[in-house]
Amino acid sequence: MSEKVLHAGDSNFDATVLQSSEPVLVDFWAPWCGPCKAIGPIVEQLAEQYDGKAKVVKVDVQEFPSLGVRYNVRSIPMLLMFKDGQVHSSQLGAPPNIKSLLTQMIDKAI
Repeated sequence: MSEKVLHAGDSNFDATVLQSSEPVLVDFWAPWCGPCKAIGPIVEQLAEQYDGKAKVVKVDVQEFPSLGVRYNVRSIPMLLMFKDGQVHSSQLGAPPNIKSLLTQMIDKAI
């Protein structure tokens, strides 16, 4: 796993995501989720590609269900783009063109 991908939970989500000076792509996922695992390498690539411009954070909703509730995560994978502490855009699921969709989300937030 890329060291550029950060992990957040109940104790550090606000500091890592909401108070970030950079836009943050948050991947809400769970270890048992097949599509989540499928997009994992893409999320890691984006973390490397946008290093210094945007953060990439993963939140395990099985381990931290309160964060899933807080952001109305009803299905995973769900990716939210945060900018200035607010949700800027979102992507639900893992369509075949997920990398280009996520790239567009990040580019619009930078």
